[in-house]
Amino acid sequence: MDDLIRAGGLALSDAVARKDISASELMAATLDRIDRINPDLNAIVSLRDRDSLMDEARQAEGAERKGWLHGIPIAIKDLSNAKGLPTTMGSPLFAGQVAEGDSLFVSRLRAAGAIVIGKTNTPEFGLGSQTYNAVFGATSNPYDRARTCGGSSGGAAVALATGLLSVADGSDMMGSLRNPAGWNNVYGMRPSWGLVPADPIGDSFLHQLSTAGPMARNPRDLGAMLETMAGPDPRLPHARGSGSMADIAPLADGVRIGWLGDWGGAFAYEAGVADLCLRALQAFGDLGARVEEIAPPHSAEAIWRSWTTLRSWQVTTGIEPLYATPASRERLKPEAIWEVERGLSYSGMEIHKASVLRSDWFRKAAEVFGQVDVLALPSAQVFPFDKTVEWPRDIAGRQMDTYHRWMEVMIAASLIGLPVVNVPVGFSEAGLPMGMQLIGPRGSDRRLLELAQAWHEATDWPAAQRPPGT
Repeated sequence: MDDLIRAGGLALSDAVARKDISASELMAATLDRIDRINPDLNAIVSLRDRDSLMDEARQAEGAERKGWLHGIPIAIKDLSNAKGLPTTMGSPLFAGQVAEGDSLFVSRLRAAGAIVIGKTNTPEFGLGSQTYNAVFGATSNPYDRARTCGGSSGGAAVALATGLLSVADGSDMMGSLRNPAGWNNVYGMRPSWGLVPADPIGDSFLHQLSTAGPMARNPRDLGAMLETMAGPDPRLPHARGSGSMADIAPLADGVRIGWLGDWGGAFAYEAGVADLCLRALQAFGDLGARVEEIAPPHSAEAIWRSWTTLRSWQVTTGIEPLYATPASRERLKPEAIWEVERGLSYSGMEIHKASVLRSDWFRKAAEVFGQVDVLALPSAQVFPFDKTVEWPRDIAGRQMDTYHRWMEVMIAASLIGLPVVNVPVGFSEAGLPMGMQLIGPRGSDRRLLELAQAWHEATDWPAAQRPPGT
């Protein structure tokens, strides 16, 4: 049964549809596995009670099949709403707050038949690529339980790596899908911005940095999840259609991949990170891709300046009311306070100038994608570090001047809404996972998935090197 659970979302879907396994058998096996593995890792939080979940699974057995996720257990990242479950956002200020409705993409997952069993752990407000908070504690990396799993979709990545879930959702502003996917030997996809729409509340025009996206143990499951989560909503101005994503075929032959290395010295890497990516690129070449190293296409400093301004501004719009009240401000983590105070300091003209810098980079990226199809970068600048450390203070002797500078390798794609798939590329000498970003122009989501599928069929890292004891 464990092998079937680990087979992946589409494989499980087929097994349920063929009645090789019933929804209640799948639910019971999933909950047994969570009972056995999760206490040591803390990936899934706010788990619903077994009796309710078994009742819902039995009801699914007697109901008309809704979609490919019919009867499949899933847990939602604790930044999004699932009706009837807490949405703590990793903050003690919201501990016990129960959602009255679903986030838009969650309603789409339910409509496809998914059974929501609980939530996945995340850092407070999703800030920082290290999943720990004062509500549920830290989530451990299953390859070394003394180390972090990354974040902010850390709980989701660990649940996938250990077979607690077959597919999962995540969200990504500054690598929150890509970093934990890379550090847990699974796949994570940041889709083209607007493909997976945000909830139709508050402002829906200005903030174009963060997006929800799929996570899985293989690219075909990524595509199926993306197709379900994506699509326009008439209440949102920037949402766009996805087209078919669930029927991808492997395609690497002739794809032009541009390796950006350390961006001309702008990024510091821990020893071994770049080497794993270079070996992976050589393997892509063996699959028929054309790989070349390319020069930095734009100023890293300009991208960083634009990013940090727009990020702080966006973060501030969400949590400024908490900062404005002294009693709640005292309970915010220091990184949240730092972001808000920066965001409040900016004038309208400073925001405009940051957006002009973003626009400059978007135009330059369009030129680059006239020369290559895909850009490649590591999915993190360091390997998973001690989970008692909030964030790395230096990399290879270079000091990090902010709590997120060590994730600077992520922002070139995030700033201008490019699609990215993290692919697993192997392990350090200490057995710690690493991933690589495959970045494409806006709208190239299917093409990236096809390239990732070719890689997966040649390597299948998630099955080849599973976490110990799972």
